[in-house]
Amino acid sequence: MSVFGAYGVQNLPSVLYYGLHALQHRGQEGAGIVTFTEEGDSFRQRGLGLVSEVFNASNLSKLQGNIGIASVQYANKNKGGLDNVEPYFFHHKYGDFAIANDGDLINGSQIQSYLQDKGALFQTSTNSEILAQLVKKESNKPRIWQIVDTLNMMEGGFSFLIMTKNRIYACRDKYGIKPLAIGKLDQGYVVSSESCAFDLTGATFIRDVEPGEIVTIDAHGIRSNRYSQFQRHKLCAMEYIYLARPDSDIDGCNVHAFRKESGRRLFRECPAEADIVVGVPDSSLSAAMGYSEESGIPYEMGLIKNKYVGRTFIQPSQDMRERGVKMKLSAIRSIVSGKRVALIDDSIVRGTTSIKIIRMLREAGATEVHVRIASPKMTCPCYYGVDTPTFAELLCSNRSVEEACAAIGADSLGFLSPESTIASCSGREDLCLACFTGEYPTSLYHHKK
Repeated sequence: MSVFGAYGVQNLPSVLYYGLHALQHRGQEGAGIVTFTEEGDSFRQRGLGLVSEVFNASNLSKLQGNIGIASVQYANKNKGGLDNVEPYFFHHKYGDFAIANDGDLINGSQIQSYLQDKGALFQTSTNSEILAQLVKKESNKPRIWQIVDTLNMMEGGFSFLIMTKNRIYACRDKYGIKPLAIGKLDQGYVVSSESCAFDLTGATFIRDVEPGEIVTIDAHGIRSNRYSQFQRHKLCAMEYIYLARPDSDIDGCNVHAFRKESGRRLFRECPAEADIVVGVPDSSLSAAMGYSEESGIPYEMGLIKNKYVGRTFIQPSQDMRERGVKMKLSAIRSIVSGKRVALIDDSIVRGTTSIKIIRMLREAGATEVHVRIASPKMTCPCYYGVDTPTFAELLCSNRSVEEACAAIGADSLGFLSPESTIASCSGREDLCLACFTGEYPTSLYHHKK
């Protein structure tokens, strides 16, 4: 999922729409917007499908106000359907509010059980409803201190936007696992999961929300509060590797630059004897360019992507992912026929996509396919909002590199090391590599390694 919010900007519905459109790559099952007027009247529009399918000129014109938050839905097998499309809106005698979230809680089920024991009723399986139930329990406190107390009960990777009729609270987890950025637009502000949304809306990047920080955006401008003195910079490595757009800057590092440097380092660690370098569109193209430049092997567009098919990794079921691969990619026979191909991909999860692409290249005449992955072996599930599967489903959880190579049908297989993954981001000393190394930055509670 991703979140986007705006305060005090002109043409608010259009800004929210274009902000979501820029973040469409982070979720394709549903989208929603909630706005407030100064008088406290609220307006909401949400639906299943792409942003362009959910919103139109008619329903956008009904979203009145000068403050709003929005979200695109990234479905998994447990959190699909319209009921789970955010933002959520809540009525309360001390003031109505709305919430949108990117990420996941490690202790969500424990908090939910605690609240249910006290009589709370839940309609969805989302973290936003958990947060709302906690906030409402301390109604006699100022809202900011309710939020501070609530966030200190939560463990995991998350970026929350909490909106009342006159302000937005932008909250980032204390580990810094999920990204969140602030921009200036007109006389107001915007906040987004990725900075790429600022370019499309005309906003100017100000800064990233820090781990463990709550940024309040209202008529006074932007103000900062720390809800936790514990602070780490464990941004999810998959943001750089796959999830984010190449034109986004996250925590001071450009995504395209990270991927290109990963490709350079990948060749140094895993050289291949090949005639051409081919990247898997789209998230692997930057790494393929780096691999080509470092190796001197020509970069070619050996695979073509159908732009009208969504990202297969974020489809909610494996069957949909497999059908999506067939619809999404095709090999260019005149480019790959008779060639030894160095195929660059950003990651291997289940391996099913790799099998189909390798088969596709061989059917198009490639004599050899040497697969190089611009990230480490993915050996463990993610519990922070990236829909990686169980240990049993992960290709590399219990296989050596040689066994994984045989399973996908490649001539050779190589992965980038965890050390080079971190080093690919200039200025960073740390990332969350839990899905690669099994070293989780948080406690796992009921989850098992």
